[in-house]
This record gives sequence, C-alpha cells and structure tokens, in this order.
Amino acid sequence: MRANRKLWAAATICLTAVVGLTGCGKGDDKPADPFAGLSADAIADKAVAATKAATSVHMKGKIKNDGQDMAIDFSVDDKGTCQGTMGVGAEGKAEVMRTGGFTYLKGDEAFFKTAGDEDGSSPEESAALATLLNGRWMKMPADEADSNDLGEFCDLKTLFADMDKDTETKGLTREADADVDGTPAVVLKSKANEKGEVDTVYVAKDSAKPYILRTVSTGGDEPGEMTLSDYDKPLNVTPPPADQVMDMEALMKAGAGS
Repeated sequence: MRANRKLWAAATICLTAVVGLTGCGKGDDKPADPFAGLSADAIADKAVAATKAATSVHMKGKIKNDGQDMAIDFSVDDKGTCQGTMGVGAEGKAEVMRTGGFTYLKGDEAFFKTAGDEDGSSPEESAALATLLNGRWMKMPADEADSNDLGEFCDLKTLFADMDKDTETKGLTREADADVDGTPAVVLKSKANEKGEVDTVYVAKDSAKPYILRTVSTGGDEPGEMTLSDYDKPLNVTPPPADQVMDMEALMKAGAGS
C-alpha cells in the first residue's frame, strides 16, 4: 500500500507539473524551433511568402493616417468578398461588405460629409445624401466601388502587396519569442530608419504556415499596430436586408429618366 501511495503521489506531482506547463520527466524538453539556423531576414522572407499565399485573413488594428487615427476591423478573401468597418478620426466611420458582385457601404454623417467634400459636393448636398442614406446601406456594382478606391479593401492581393512593400525584411534582429493571442510567435525587429521608425513583426512559430500575426510600428509619423488572424477561413457574407438597402445605380437611372 505504501508503494501505491508513493506511485499516486508521483503521478499527482507529474500531472500538476504538466498542467503548470513545467513538464515531467522527458516533458521538460522544449518544442523544436522551426526556424533554427535561419537568420531573422530569412524568417521574414518566409513569413511574407506564406502570408501572401493565404486565401483569407482578418485584420484588426489602428494606424496613423495623415495625422489621424485610422481604425480597421476587416475580413477579406481572395475571391473579392469582404466585410468589416473602418474609421478615420473626425472623417467618420463606415461599414463595408462585398458579396455577389456588389459592394455595400453604410457610413455615418461625418463619413458622408467627408466624402462629399472630396467629391466637390456642397455641404447641403452632402447633408442631403447623409439624410437619404441614414441607417441604410448604399449598394453599388463592385467595379464602381473599385473606381472609388473602396475596392482596395476587398482585394486581398492588393492588401498583401502593400504589406509586402511596407514590411521591412532586411537588417532585422530576432528578439525573445512571444505569444500572440495564444499562438507562439517569433519576434523580428528592424533598426530605426531616418525618421525614427521601428517595425516589429510577429511570425507564427510554424514551419508549414509561418503567417504574420502582428505588425507594430513605433516612432516616426505613422505609428500603429495591426493583428492578423483567421487565415484561410471561409468568409461567408450575407447581403443586408432589401429594406435597408439603397440601390444607387437604380436611383441614378431613375433620376436620369425623370
């Protein structure tokens, strides 16, 4: 009986250690580093390549845009489907979705005022549009939305191309590993550039899919942080109810025929 008690005690200690993530016996061995032997720059290259090959992603974060804080919470796939919100300080906030060949946009009053100012509309015209669309979705063909730059948010290739251009992959150093929302990550850090900007990239510690999980930029004129998740998950977007939609193409045709 005494031997059994010792056995149970040892098992209990081992179980407690496992739960506490300290391991027991051979469990003390750390998982192999999938990037062992690779330089920080080589890891960054693998991360960019893997991320650009993804079929979908969810992005959430804040960046500085022309001196204003821009907030993004957006999902997009490689089929041109997208859904999410974006806002730029005093310039307003808008919800955007694209599905079935149409783009739907619902903005607040500040958003439509800013859009009207950029299009050369008078304050009265901007106010009238905001009143007309109050609480409704503006529906337009996808190609028309593209001509108004909205398409960039729903084009995964364009977003990843911009990321590729903006992600520093040379002269990096590997910092202490970290955790991004429960996923182990390698941390890569750039040197400060002439503007004092320092970029930090968090890469999933996964040899098969070393996706970029987070980017952080400090210093300079455009600091910000963006977290990327839900890679390769199907994106199912349902159009808003018909009674909440204003078909701008049909409205313009009706106006032209009157």
